[in-house]
This record gives sequence, C-alpha cells and structure tokens, in this order.
Amino acid sequence: MRVGLAQINTTVGDLAGNRDRIIAAYRNLVAAGAELVVFPEMVSCGYPPRDLLLKRRFGDDAEGTLMEIAAITGDVPALVGTIERNPAKEGRPFFNAAALCQHGAIQGFARKCLLPTYDVFDEDRYFEPAKQPTVFKINGRRVGVTICEDIWMHADVTPRPLYHHDPVAQLAEAGVDLMVNLSASPWHHGKNRMRQQLVIDAAKTLGCPVVYVNAVGGNDELVFDGRSVIAKPDGTLHTGLAAFREDQAVIDLATTAEPVLAPSFAQEDMADVHDALVLGLRDYAFKSGFKKALVALSGGIDSAVVAVLAAEAFGAENVIGVSLPSSISSQHSRDDAKDLAANIGIPFETMEIALAVAACETALQPLFEGRPVDVTEENIQARIRGVLMMALSNKFGALLLTTGNKSEIAVGYCTLYGDMCGGLAVISDVFKTQVFALSRWMNREREIVPWNTINKPPSAELRPDQKDEDSLPPYDELDAILRGYVEEGLSRRDLVHQGFETSVVNDMVRKVDLNEYKRKQAAPGIKITPLAFGVGRRIPIVQKYVS
Repeated sequence: MRVGLAQINTTVGDLAGNRDRIIAAYRNLVAAGAELVVFPEMVSCGYPPRDLLLKRRFGDDAEGTLMEIAAITGDVPALVGTIERNPAKEGRPFFNAAALCQHGAIQGFARKCLLPTYDVFDEDRYFEPAKQPTVFKINGRRVGVTICEDIWMHADVTPRPLYHHDPVAQLAEAGVDLMVNLSASPWHHGKNRMRQQLVIDAAKTLGCPVVYVNAVGGNDELVFDGRSVIAKPDGTLHTGLAAFREDQAVIDLATTAEPVLAPSFAQEDMADVHDALVLGLRDYAFKSGFKKALVALSGGIDSAVVAVLAAEAFGAENVIGVSLPSSISSQHSRDDAKDLAANIGIPFETMEIALAVAACETALQPLFEGRPVDVTEENIQARIRGVLMMALSNKFGALLLTTGNKSEIAVGYCTLYGDMCGGLAVISDVFKTQVFALSRWMNREREIVPWNTINKPPSAELRPDQKDEDSLPPYDELDAILRGYVEEGLSRRDLVHQGFETSVVNDMVRKVDLNEYKRKQAAPGIKITPLAFGVGRRIPIVQKYVS
C-alpha cells in the first residue's frame, strides 16, 4: 500500500482555513499516488480546542467542516482527525475521533480510547473514551486506527499504568495488517526519541507496519514538531519526516530500501530547542495577527537570544530592538545591545529613562520619607521600561516579547509589571544555563550574539555593580536545584542528600514557593521541557505545604 502522510500545520478554531489545508494536502498526495492519506489528530479543528468545545455552535460547525472535507474525496480514502458528537444520553459530549472519508462521504469513525489528563492535557473534560480501537477494511487490508495516547501504554513511559486496557494489545489480539496513529503530540526536549521507540515497539508487537502522523506547528504554549514516522514489522525505521515544519510524502510500505529520514528528523538537541522556539514564536504571533515584534535590549544574554529568535521568526526588518538605559546602565551594556542589533540587522532605538525614573522618585519622595532605599527603587526602573515598551507595542501594533528565562521566573528574579510586561515569554521554559548554550550554538559559524554578552557576568543592572550571583547561587547550581524541585518534585531533603548546601536549598525553594503569584500573572511561554510553568503546572498560590 502507498500511504500519504499529511504533516500539516493547522490553527485551533480556524475551521475554514484548516479545511482548505486538508483538501490541498489530500489532492497533492492523491496526485502523487497515495492509496490512503493519513492526517494528524483533530486536524480539522486544531488541537487542543479546549473550551471552544463548550461553545454551543462549535460542534455543529466542526461537523459541517468535516462534511465539506469528505465531499471532495474520491476513491482514495482519507483518515482525518476530528471531533464526533456522542450520540448517547450520558457521558461527555464528544469523542476524539478519526473520520474515514471516501467517495464523497464519511464512511465511519474510529474513536480514541485513552484520554490523557496529566501535564497540559485535560481531554477527560470534553471527551468520552472508546472501549477498544476500530479496525477498518481499506483496500483489502485490516487497518487498525489509534489516536495519539492510545500507543502510550509502555512500561518505559508509564511504569505505573494510567489506564486499564491497552489499545495496541487489543489490536494485536484482533489481528491487523497495518496500524495508523493520528497524533497531536507536543514536543519537549527528548520526547522524539521516546515516541520513536513507542512506534517501533508497536510495529514489533503487531507484526505489521505502523504509520504515525504527528501535528506540526505552534498553538498557544504548545509546539508540535511533526517528525511523522513509519516503522517496519521488524522494528526498524522505514521513513521519518521533517521536524518543526510541514512535510508530506507518499510512502510505499512494501519497499525494503534503506530508511528515508529527513535531515532534521534526528538533529542535535540545541537545534531542536532553537527550531521549537522559532516555530512557537512565529505561529503564536502570526496566528494571532501580529506581523512585528518588540524586544527591550539590555545588553544581556537573555534579550540577545530572544532578539535573534525574533529576527528568524518575523524577519529582521520586522523586529525593533529598543535600548532603555538608566543612569546605572554600563557603557558595555549599551554597546552590546547596539552590536547585537547590528549583527542581526534589526532596527535599533534608544530611549533614556533617567528623567522618567527621577520623576517617579520625586513623586514618591514625600511618602517614602525616612525609609531606606531598597528593591522598590530598583523596580521603578524596570516598571518604567515596561510602561514605555507597552506604549510602543500599542502604537505600532507590535508584539512585545518578554525576555525572562526559567531560572529567573522560578525564583521571582523578575519585576511584575516591569520586565514581565509583554504578550509572549519566549524563553520562560529555558534555564539560564541553556540560554548560554543556545547563544553559543547561535555563534557556531559567526558572531551573532556578541561574545562580550556571553562572557560577562550576568547582571540586572538595577543598582551599581550588581551581579546576579549577589542574590542567587551560580546558575549551574541553581538550575540543578530547580530541575529537581520544580520538574522532578524532589523535596528539600532530597536535594540536600544530593549534595547541595542546606541554606541554599532552603532559600531557593522558598523563593520558588513565594513567587507563584508572579508566574500566574506572567505572559504565556513556549513549552520545551516536560514540565513548564503554565497550564501544565497547577500549584495553588495560597498554600502552606512545605516539602
């Protein structure tokens, strides 16, 4: 069988736009000789639709879109990820489904069995699970259909099973000639290797080829990397599509040639991080209607990396870098910001803030009389910058990008309504040590991020001679503590047993806990780790538990 893989980038709720992309891909793949075309999970409405599913007309509109897609199909069937109304009088209102479209009509539905409710997923809020996977007869072959999570019952992934049955095992018992998996699996660092193993093991278990078609693109904080793959019955790879971009291919499952893998299918880790951030930023902006971006350039490493990513996502001519020096700002920071803008070719502006800061201090002086200068005055500088950058954003219709990294956001080393102002937190899921690694990767062929920016000690420059390490441990130590506490759920005692100083652990953990309120008010960020701040982490703001 010749299978067409349609790895396309759709937008949540853009029913007409998604329909057009689906139809175009179907026609292209049929013209190229496909005998079956497979699309990603919920491709017709975009994934995840979340509470759009609670809007009264959404289900009807999505059903109408699916019928329009089915109407253009001919002899070649297509499996289209969609939603299906639950006809029963009880249970959730929809199924997460795959529609078999052929001869101008919907021939049937296959429904998702396993509904994830962990991390960023909340499918049990909307969907009813199927009890077993569906097997369609297509071109004389028994084709088992699974949807995303249905293949994630694997001991290496979930040592404690989350579900009471295994769809792959059910298909093995039923017997199939081919299994397809329609997926919308968000990317995070290291996940592609895990998914590849799942597909390989499913092929070996079933004794037949497995076709896995994944979504690609950004929607809100999630980035889908594509990397659709086909595995042979012996567990070897047959095909691997590109990462972080749309890709289509018609694959003859009968061929025994060497695997055909796109160059980006198995690229180095830092290239994945870079490509994920660029794609997530570009799609968040363009799908929201923004064509231009603003970045406040401090001369530091974080704003430099964000500006480089923005120039790639928007085009350099559509990114405005703004330097906002105060009386405390060093000359080297001013120079580094200017050099960075020149290196990447973006427009560069300077707005001095000393007079605005002085005006605020003068207005506050009567109420602050007799009180010592502290972090309050430092934060005035950051908040003046936030006001000015938001004014530019309003005036020019440009998306303001915040530049805080995961390390800073974790411990609250950022100013609410100051440097946290903006529409998207581009590197909020990137630890500081990773920011440095990414900047060096960016410089692998020529200097893009000024080497002085990379090599100098990090500083917020909100007081004279300030260094980050005045308030925080070295970033390699801090990031190791944060990975343990935030991502792995380790306790203070666990971290001390790993060799970290008790006082440092207590201080950093306390900062993480106290700053939950800041993170709840932060701009959405692009998720690149297994556990990012945002919708997947649901720690209460008001709570008293100390671990």
